[in-house]
Amino acid sequence: MSWVKELFSTEKPIIAMCHVRALPGDPYFDEEKGMDWVVERAREDFLALQEGGVDAVMFSNEFSLPYLTTVKPATTAAMARVIGELKKDIHIPFGVNMLWDPFASLDLAAATGACFVREVMSGVYAGDLGLWNTNTGEIVRHHRNLGLKGKVKLLFNIFPEAAAYLGDRDIVDIARSTNFNDKPDAILVSGLTAGESTDTQVLKKVKDALPDTPVFCNTGCKKETIETQLSIADGAVVGTTFKKDGKFDNFTDYDRVVDFMNTVKAFRK
Repeated sequence: MSWVKELFSTEKPIIAMCHVRALPGDPYFDEEKGMDWVVERAREDFLALQEGGVDAVMFSNEFSLPYLTTVKPATTAAMARVIGELKKDIHIPFGVNMLWDPFASLDLAAATGACFVREVMSGVYAGDLGLWNTNTGEIVRHHRNLGLKGKVKLLFNIFPEAAAYLGDRDIVDIARSTNFNDKPDAILVSGLTAGESTDTQVLKKVKDALPDTPVFCNTGCKKETIETQLSIADGAVVGTTFKKDGKFDNFTDYDRVVDFMNTVKAFRK
């Protein structure tokens, strides 16, 4: 548990999502505006989050819809450009997430100096993406082969969005076996999609089962619910609620970030 406070300089950290707009090769990439526009929108969102007081930021190709389980090299390269151009402005810990490809996430972390990655790294699922398989052994070995062991934390999402575990297994059993077999640095519990609330009863079951492993609330955190979620979880990943009007497609609203973080800071005291 000690790494959480060491990395984020606080207990119960808030990791804010910087959702990067569609990239070259994505179905909704705006060719007229191009990559310069993508970079500047990411810069504006990131600065609103950092200046609003969040503890860390995670860069994600959130608008690469519909997602791939094997991300194209062009997408990873474009994300590396975005983060590279922002690097001089980044003064808080940051992580990366290439939806939904753990290998690409690790490649991006190695290229940019990220401190953590979030991915679905274990299990087999059926859902909107079709049959979704993982290969934890290869992922962990890739992590080591890139020289990232001890440098990049692995945040395992065990409750993936828009998919269900292929097999009748209780979430607590999944959490326990994942923790035993895969040695994650943290376990993440999610709702149905980005912005959808994480079930606090499920969150509590997982945390009760893994008292010595950091467990994060991964989706749907709002100002009205964050105190309840942080009373159970060891931290939270927050994205949609920081957007203007709390809508996924919008850009980050600085005032909403400040308001949310004021609630979090009061709770920590």
